[in-house]
Amino acid sequence: MSKTKQASTPYTVSGKFLRIPAPKTLTPKYNTQKLGERTHTEAGTAVGRGDQILFINSLPGLTMSKAGGDEGEGAAGGSSISSTAKDQQPADKDVEGKLPGKQSTSAVGPGWTKVTCPCCVSEQVEPLVLVKLGAKVRPETKRWLIKLIGTPHSDGGAALLAHPGEDTAGDIIVVSAPRCTLLQGTEELGLCKLYSDGDMAAFSHNDKDNFKDSDNMEAFLTLAERQYIVKYGLENMRTQREVKVPGLPDSFLLKSRDNVWRKLGSAGVIADMTPLHSRAKLKALGKAWYSGSQLSQPLDSVNEYFGSPVGFYFSFLDFYTWSLLPPAILGLSLTFYSGEAQKEMESVSGSRVDEETQTVLSGHVIQAVFSMIWSTVVMELWKRRSATLSYRWGTLNLSERFAEPRPGFHGQLGLNPVTGRKEPLFPGWQRDLRMALVSVPVVGLFLGLVVLGMICFYWGEAHIKQLHKDWNSLVSQTLLYLPSVVHIVYTNMLATVYRTVAQSLTEYENHREESAFENHLTAKVLVFTFFNNFAVLFHIAFFKQDVPLLRKRLASLLIVSQVVNQVTEVVVPFLVDRYISTPLRAETEDDPQEDKFRNQCSLPAFPGLFAEYIELLVQFGYLSLFSCVYPLTAVLLLINNVTEIRTDAYKMCKLFRKPFAPPVADLGVWQTAFEVLSFVSVVSNCWLLLLSPQLQALYQDTSLSSVNIFLVAVIVEHILILVKVTLAFLIPDEPEWIWQKRARIEYKSMQALKQQTLQS
Repeated sequence: MSKTKQASTPYTVSGKFLRIPAPKTLTPKYNTQKLGERTHTEAGTAVGRGDQILFINSLPGLTMSKAGGDEGEGAAGGSSISSTAKDQQPADKDVEGKLPGKQSTSAVGPGWTKVTCPCCVSEQVEPLVLVKLGAKVRPETKRWLIKLIGTPHSDGGAALLAHPGEDTAGDIIVVSAPRCTLLQGTEELGLCKLYSDGDMAAFSHNDKDNFKDSDNMEAFLTLAERQYIVKYGLENMRTQREVKVPGLPDSFLLKSRDNVWRKLGSAGVIADMTPLHSRAKLKALGKAWYSGSQLSQPLDSVNEYFGSPVGFYFSFLDFYTWSLLPPAILGLSLTFYSGEAQKEMESVSGSRVDEETQTVLSGHVIQAVFSMIWSTVVMELWKRRSATLSYRWGTLNLSERFAEPRPGFHGQLGLNPVTGRKEPLFPGWQRDLRMALVSVPVVGLFLGLVVLGMICFYWGEAHIKQLHKDWNSLVSQTLLYLPSVVHIVYTNMLATVYRTVAQSLTEYENHREESAFENHLTAKVLVFTFFNNFAVLFHIAFFKQDVPLLRKRLASLLIVSQVVNQVTEVVVPFLVDRYISTPLRAETEDDPQEDKFRNQCSLPAFPGLFAEYIELLVQFGYLSLFSCVYPLTAVLLLINNVTEIRTDAYKMCKLFRKPFAPPVADLGVWQTAFEVLSFVSVVSNCWLLLLSPQLQALYQDTSLSSVNIFLVAVIVEHILILVKVTLAFLIPDEPEWIWQKRARIEYKSMQALKQQTLQS
């Protein structure tokens, strides 16, 4: 459409606008307005005439007319929504002539579906989520889906606001949420919000007026929470009766209590769903996060924009990075000031170490004891920090088990004995049986394949070395690298296959809550990753008992893996984004809003935080398990993590789509994994101390038997475990004031329940 001459009376509204000529006639479709488009009408003019104004502001919200007034003149203060709505009604019916559900007559604005109550009417609608439809979705299917998204929960809808984008022939739907839906989602998720007395309290919809800013959703809920509630509503739509979807084959039916979003996804109607960026907020966050020279992170802003999972990860990364300072200082002191720098270099390079110059009380003993104590103190202090953040971010009292089951959950339809709602039910004993008889053996099989690959690697390496010794040629020298290359390819392929198998196993276990599904999936992959990363090191330490080789392998892993991670995680994505993706997504200020939304959807999906946590866990394992043989471990990790904070922040803001963020109260299963590693470190360090040349020489001088040496090691191990348990007991998991706040939240919830019962 071409630009026209500016009207004599400009249409005054904040933001930047582009005047485009209106069509002479309006085709009676579901909706004729584009996203952010408004019809400029003057008194006495017919709907559809005059200049149309395309709103192209950058995502703070789309300005809409306030609902009200006489419907015959337009429910949006003179806009064309009422006439269009009348024209569209026949097209919105399904093939059986039934609407998906009833809606109120109050319209939020042009193009958006109607709200269900007057208190949800607003002058602005904030685009929150972009739904991408399949390439072959027909307009009648899109109209039906938009209608269903706006339908109340009681009729099987999501009670959300939907906009068709350009028109019903397009492949996108923009979704937002009215106030009441956001408040109901806040209660269902069990989020805590600031009460009128200044304390955090579990939100109750019946008591919403006593919560601070409950009438202002942008202040009451974070952007990440609003977007997740939209996703939560879409994924939990369940049909109330058998429904035939317009535009799909007659064989496709939605049966009663079917999950609509899951079924439409399997049918190719729903292709993707993406939370939308706020350009202004993202720019401000990037400037305060990775662009400046500040050392501290804006964790509250990260939580507000990306959600509590991302906030907890970066908080832990920050806490763990600075906690590396004590072991780094100790490692530098032991290495350089005790005269062991040259010995460390010789050990890494494979040279012989003069044992006569070593003292009995080596720095290795100090490093081993310190690492075991350090790992315990760090995890206990992190628990306290985690509880503080959970209270501040309102996730201290999550109630996921009372919410709707996750989309992939299936079972026989029945009444939930806890909530009384009709939903799929699946006995817990069947899930346990599936885990015991299927999941555990399959995971064990893959762990056996890891061990088999390691054995084959050593076998092949030994034979190639013997072959090179016999031939001593250029060909045999080249073949020396063959076992390592084959082993790397084997482990990578096995890891890829295992991830798919672990996903299928967790789906087969049929967990009701999303967090339970993620925890079991993470635990499966975590066990495999632990074996994949540490099996070779444990084999060298416990079977070969070769400390110089262990030191050499550990130093190589630390240096090479960090360089490879930085290149693959930052440099390659940056180059791809800068020279390939960005030119394809080039946009100007005057581009339609729909095109800007599509550009966001064209970014690669965020791969999740799994790889980031794995990297930190492997680091933690290197430091707590084996740092006594290479004291510079903490120094290398500290240098890596200082840059890791900024590179991970850059990736979040620039290289990937914005992820959905379900509220979480802590690190979940990852915290358990770090604690397990800290206990394993006791066994590992005690064994490595037994292998140290100083103690070996001491045993020979005192003529101790191998049995006595083993008993001494077991006694020392139990003493150190007792020390760890004592430290964990002496350092409470939560500060006392957090414990009091938690108790007060529970007390307020009980009082609110009593009051609600009395009123009913």
